[in-house]
Amino acid sequence: MSDTNTPGWLPDLIKLEDFSGDWQRYEDEIYAKFYTDFVESKPFFCGKPVNITKQIVKGKERAFWHLIQEGKIEEHRTPDLRRCERIKWVRAIIENQDDSRVKKWEKQIGRHTRCLLWFNDDFLVVLEKRKSYWILWTAYCTNWEHTKTRLRKEYENSQK
Repeated sequence: MSDTNTPGWLPDLIKLEDFSGDWQRYEDEIYAKFYTDFVESKPFFCGKPVNITKQIVKGKERAFWHLIQEGKIEEHRTPDLRRCERIKWVRAIIENQDDSRVKKWEKQIGRHTRCLLWFNDDFLVVLEKRKSYWILWTAYCTNWEHTKTRLRKEYENSQK
């Protein structure tokens, strides 16, 4: 990402190297940021609060693991350092969804409506609509060109 495309509202990355590679200290720090942003308080999106599922897995909210890990099979998900580094970006993107660098569109998945917030074609936040609130579903870096191509098509189609 170029510096001219980095808005002032975007928080700095939290890097493992700043913790001398100490994974436990790092995980504790990124969890503390997640806890502040989504448990102690809630962002609002389109006038409704953004909630997380309250299910606890390995001592932490399931949503936390979905923000920092990758993998299709729940029990075999592994940490993704790029996701971990961007833990503070999730709330910032939700709260700055009207910034021109955030593409926003809705998509039907079965009977559920999801809203996708794609920052700079680099980082995607996914929310699922409920009657009076949103659920934070996941967030991840869009590393692969085929993923970016699919998301660009979805966005373009949603604008028609």
